[in-house]
Amino acid sequence: MLNNIPIILASKSPRRQELLTLMGLNFKVELKDVDESYPEDLGPAEIAVYISEKKAKAFTADHEIVITADTIVALNGEILGKPQDRAHAQEMLAKLSGNKHEVYTGVTIVKGNEMHSFFDRTEVYCKSVSSEEIDFYIDHYKPFDKAGSYGVQDWWGIVVVQRIEGSYTNVMGLPTEKLYNELIKLLTR
Repeated sequence: MLNNIPIILASKSPRRQELLTLMGLNFKVELKDVDESYPEDLGPAEIAVYISEKKAKAFTADHEIVITADTIVALNGEILGKPQDRAHAQEMLAKLSGNKHEVYTGVTIVKGNEMHSFFDRTEVYCKSVSSEEIDFYIDHYKPFDKAGSYGVQDWWGIVVVQRIEGSYTNVMGLPTEKLYNELIKLLTR
């Protein structure tokens, strides 16, 4: 139903691109440089939506639909962004070890002058891991482009994540079920 609608995905994330492909959507990738800073008083869900909307405002869409997204990892209220370096990745993964954290993805859909945003939240439970396991993960999976320093679709998700409550694809960076429903609503109005 949605496969004939031209869509712009404003994300370099290979995971988001893979998810849209699996959804059967017809899309092209376009990127714009956007400052991803945000006001300090926002909560995790608000940050994800705020940055997603900033990304969307960089586009002017005539007939195409633009989809932007931003994923935030939060542990006890602390935002764990993309690691700055190896030591930062080690620190973040050590914090996630043995704990529950939340993943929030803000998504914005632009169609003409309309902009619609939403978010999804997933709880992720990790088992305790050793510093050697953290080093193994960093050495072999190079998680420097991922919020929270991990990918749920790779070794960390397969070996360390004990369970999730909520959308698996949200943890990958795009809550596909919610996105599909929002696209249907937008296109049938």
